[in-house]
Amino acid sequence: MELYQKTAANLSLMLQKKEVSSVEVVQSFLDRIELVEPHVKAFITHTPLIALETASAVDKKRLLGEDLHPLAGVPIAIKDNLCTAGLRTTCASRILENFIPPYDATVVEAIKRAGMPLLGKTNMDEFAMGSSTENSAFFSTANPWNLDKVPGGSSGGSAAAVSTGMAPLALGSDTGGSIRQPASFCGLIGLRPTYGRVSRYGLIAFASSLDQIGPLSLTAHDSALLMDVVAGYDPLDSTSLPEAVPDYAAGLEGEIKKLRVGVIKQNLADGFNPEVKAAVLKLVALLGANGAEIDEISLPLADYGLGAYYLIAPSEASSNLGRYDGVRYGYNAGGDNIEVMFSRTRGEGFGPEVKRRIIIGTYALSAGYYDAYYLQAMKVRTLIRRDYEAAFKKFDLLVGATTPTPAFNIGEKADDPLQMYLSDICNINDALAGVPSLSVPSGIDSCGLPLGMQMTAPPSREGLLLKIAGFLEQKRDPFPLRPRVKLSEGGEL
Repeated sequence: MELYQKTAANLSLMLQKKEVSSVEVVQSFLDRIELVEPHVKAFITHTPLIALETASAVDKKRLLGEDLHPLAGVPIAIKDNLCTAGLRTTCASRILENFIPPYDATVVEAIKRAGMPLLGKTNMDEFAMGSSTENSAFFSTANPWNLDKVPGGSSGGSAAAVSTGMAPLALGSDTGGSIRQPASFCGLIGLRPTYGRVSRYGLIAFASSLDQIGPLSLTAHDSALLMDVVAGYDPLDSTSLPEAVPDYAAGLEGEIKKLRVGVIKQNLADGFNPEVKAAVLKLVALLGANGAEIDEISLPLADYGLGAYYLIAPSEASSNLGRYDGVRYGYNAGGDNIEVMFSRTRGEGFGPEVKRRIIIGTYALSAGYYDAYYLQAMKVRTLIRRDYEAAFKKFDLLVGATTPTPAFNIGEKADDPLQMYLSDICNINDALAGVPSLSVPSGIDSCGLPLGMQMTAPPSREGLLLKIAGFLEQKRDPFPLRPRVKLSEGGEL
């Protein structure tokens, strides 16, 4: 087995035992990128020299016997909305195409301290607004399981990179499903932590009260190792939780006993793909066969979540994206006066979906409409949060489908924004409530596409989600962790 085919946990052990060097590990992934990237297009910016330089430094420290982090020397890819000092950060937008931040995001500092080589910055929907990675200003990313399908979004580049073996680990961001949905479409573990568990400092904002950074990986163990790197209180983020962080990797051990599982009725609704539903129910039955108590639950406000989200998120986006005016940084289209410059800069710099959400948000916040739209949506959000609080008094875990369907065709929903928004219908409410949620692979459908089950836990219980995901990995029917990338011209990689 090639090094790029191994999990991050396996690579960590090999490095600690000095069976392989970090330079060799990184080179294996760089070779894989060179082979596969032209077909998948997961990266906006490649950083091979940075990766090899970090790997070489880690190897020298290991030879000197220094105490290193378990993931030291294990490479990573990160979504291109995380600031990287001296390295461009585009948010997949023309307006930031040449933007080079003067500082690192807190999570980027954390992976550097851990000694993790950076393979590159991954493609995404522009400003994280989308569910397919088709809204990137530069190019679309393909799903490695079928190059005609989308990888999900907005963290589609990160998901595709891990799924193809171009990176063992990746960071994404999740506002309303942007980690979990691509994880489901690409057969990965995708974790949205509790809001505030991972610092947002240096994450270029879409909707500040919803955005959260999290890992994408092949296994629960890999995600736990990465959470041990990035989770924790950060005084630079005013929304950061001032709570002690558990040892996520150590918490994977032990039996799961007397687990109370609520199956969310709305997340297995009529109209969902039958194979998606069957795969979820099979995993639920597996939990039941191992001692869990299973019951159905209905979240009373669940049907209102999508409408509330698509008022709150665009409203916050309208405010956050007001800074891109061509004056302070980013693209400047020029003009005879400041009004013309603003108009040209934003008109040329933003893509159609970003413009659509800015317009929606500006309208919802405007005089005479604020109370009717934004304020009402915030009230619904409070009620949804209360629904979850009530549910967790009865259940330890809530489960359902991650997405209503497997990955859809590239271009299938590009001209129908409402249908695109509906693809996140299972993910929205968890985000509004601020609770941790994880997508775990649940099977492969009859067309060879991966499926996912979403699990949701009470606040700060990411460890429980990772533990159950690890348990299911061991107990479920086996299926490939990674696809063979089948090329349209024939052959596979």
